[in-house]
Amino acid sequence: MNVTHAASKQSSLLRLVKSEAPTTCHTAILRHFSAEPNLAPPPSTDDSSVITEVVSLLQNNDNDWNNNDKLRQLLFPSNNSPHSLYAVSLPKITRRLGTTTKALKFFEYIQANSPSPPEPPSLSPTFEAMYELACREQPNPLSKLSELLYKSKDHNIPLTINSATLLVRCFGQAGMIDKSLLVYKELDPVLQNTHIRNVLLDVLLRSGRVDDALQMLDEMLKPDAEFPPNENSIDIVFTALLKRDQSGRSVSEEEIVGLVSKFGEHDLFPSVVCLTQLITKLCRRGKSNGAWELLHDVINLGGGVEAASCNALLTGLGRERDFQRMNTLLKEMKEKDIHPNVITFGILINHLCKFHRVDEALEVFEKMSGGGESDGFSVEPDVILYNTLIDGLSKVGRQEEGLGLMEQMRSKHHCAPNTVTYNCLIDGFCKAGEIERSHELFNQMNREGVPPNVITLNTLVGGMCRHGRINSAMEFFNDMQRKGLKGNAVTYTALINAFCNSNNINKAMELFDEMMKAGCSPDAIVYYTLISGLSLAGRLDDASFVASKMKEAGFCLDIVSYNVLIGGFCRKNKFDKACEMLKEMEQAGVNPDAVTYNTLISYFSNSGNFTTAHRVMRQMIDNGLMPTVVTYGALIHAYCLVDNLDEAMKIFRDMSTTSRVPPNTVIYNILIDTLCKNKNVEVALSLMDDMKHKGVRPNTTTYNAMFKGLQGKNWLEKALKLMDQMTEQACNPDYITMEILTEWLSAVGETEKLKNLVQGYEVLASKA
Repeated sequence: MNVTHAASKQSSLLRLVKSEAPTTCHTAILRHFSAEPNLAPPPSTDDSSVITEVVSLLQNNDNDWNNNDKLRQLLFPSNNSPHSLYAVSLPKITRRLGTTTKALKFFEYIQANSPSPPEPPSLSPTFEAMYELACREQPNPLSKLSELLYKSKDHNIPLTINSATLLVRCFGQAGMIDKSLLVYKELDPVLQNTHIRNVLLDVLLRSGRVDDALQMLDEMLKPDAEFPPNENSIDIVFTALLKRDQSGRSVSEEEIVGLVSKFGEHDLFPSVVCLTQLITKLCRRGKSNGAWELLHDVINLGGGVEAASCNALLTGLGRERDFQRMNTLLKEMKEKDIHPNVITFGILINHLCKFHRVDEALEVFEKMSGGGESDGFSVEPDVILYNTLIDGLSKVGRQEEGLGLMEQMRSKHHCAPNTVTYNCLIDGFCKAGEIERSHELFNQMNREGVPPNVITLNTLVGGMCRHGRINSAMEFFNDMQRKGLKGNAVTYTALINAFCNSNNINKAMELFDEMMKAGCSPDAIVYYTLISGLSLAGRLDDASFVASKMKEAGFCLDIVSYNVLIGGFCRKNKFDKACEMLKEMEQAGVNPDAVTYNTLISYFSNSGNFTTAHRVMRQMIDNGLMPTVVTYGALIHAYCLVDNLDEAMKIFRDMSTTSRVPPNTVIYNILIDTLCKNKNVEVALSLMDDMKHKGVRPNTTTYNAMFKGLQGKNWLEKALKLMDQMTEQACNPDYITMEILTEWLSAVGETEKLKNLVQGYEVLASKA
């Protein structure tokens, strides 16, 4: 690059350096680069002592260099040799001066006193030494670097490759990316080699300038590129792309696959670790097609692929249930001589088991261990693989086969079952309701010295609780506690839930207190369970206490908990407390749902406050919630209680016409019972016909209400028809039915009809 061209290029860089003052102090980790070849031959060994003497004079006579004849004589010999000391050793002297201030002063001294000033290019190594000094200086090395760069441009001194590399890196680390780019552009094109391009690539990618980096990479990846990429290039690029906190725009999977292909054309491929991470990243993004293409591009271009990269792709395909391509990849591994390992088969078997394709998983297991029609692979299964299969078998109710597999792992592969093995089997037997078999396995694992863990405890406790053996679960839990195996939140949750469901709220609260004392932080489920149980048991003060504890623990009440509390307060006629809950809901940002509105409508209806009940119903509709059969049922029931049949029937008709909410058996029963009690048996019978027309099945309660009404009217023929209908529909009579009909039919001599009804019930009961 000629001097004129260099000067024109320097002007733009000069403007940037002068205008962009550094705002942060940055200390670069300086690497000592090999200097560019000097124009003059290296000094002789004798010159080293002279250099030492020069440095000593410069250090000791800081303010009197111009009057130091000895210094002048050493630097500028009288013979004016072209290989005089200053021409070949200025970089060495500069480095030993320690500061850029002194180095610049020395440079100016040379410029002013040299009888034959050196050409600007020969001073490039000297400035390289000064850049190195500036990087070490505090508090603001970037300011010093900018000053030196300005000075070098002022004297038309070109950058060396090492100087440019140092400046690009330092400015880049300080976030001054445009300066880094301009330094690179100012460098002689001949010196813009792969090394400095790699440095700039690293700077651009770290700072999020992805498009600039990809543009430079495109130039390097051209088939006829003067400076093609090397191993460092590919490491820099893919390491940056794999960073989780990568700044700048994200790189699409198409771009990633394209880059791998272009690097492959230069016989460069990501390392096994890098390729595996790239495939994993694509699969986690849901881009398994891109991951498939990426792996196959590397294989087809001749890159080295190992099992780890294939395993990453198998994992991604497994998440998508793409078992066809999983099998295809396994076959391709055999063809390409990529040896699968136990993890390869573990991934395939795990995903097959996860989606209950256990028979296929067993086939894969047989092939991998050398049995059946082998695909040429023989891999020794480990305990993890056995556990995966045993768990898969247990989850589909094939515990006996799981037991057989456990014996096989002992005898055939000398692989000892561990805690996970037993936990899988115990869980399977617990879910099947075979609690005794689970206990047998638990005792067996203890005999074999396999230690149970908290999962073993939770599995057995949970299994016993689910199958109604709460006392046994409690005894087992206490026994394990005495033996040093402590429960956790899951254990207590299972027990608390079981005691709440069996209406033993006192025991549930006792366990809750024990849980708190044991330092086991309850989760939200424990709180929800207790609030529900206490509210249903009418212990609203305790429920409110648990709710306050829940909030103290950092949990929020959900809509279900609020509804349970509001319902409990309404049932206790503590509407002021219910209002407090509604206000708290509003403040917490929890919107009322249909259950909330239905609870309030039921409360106001049962209180006789129908005006407010209808107002709440209108608000429910305004808030986008459609009334349900429960909503209408609450209003109809309340009107029936006060014998306002006209309003009840009006709402009933509105259900089918205006709101299109079909009435259920409960609503029909309420109306039929009230009509019969009010001697409106004809209307009640018409409702029975309406039920048949709409496909709503009557139950024993429906028939009992009709029998009472018909008895009051003494309409025997209608009653006998209903009895036949009851038998046809397999609707079993209860003690109320028998009481009504025995008294009535005995009085009129129709006991035979009653016997037929009872016989029909007995036949149905025996079939059941």
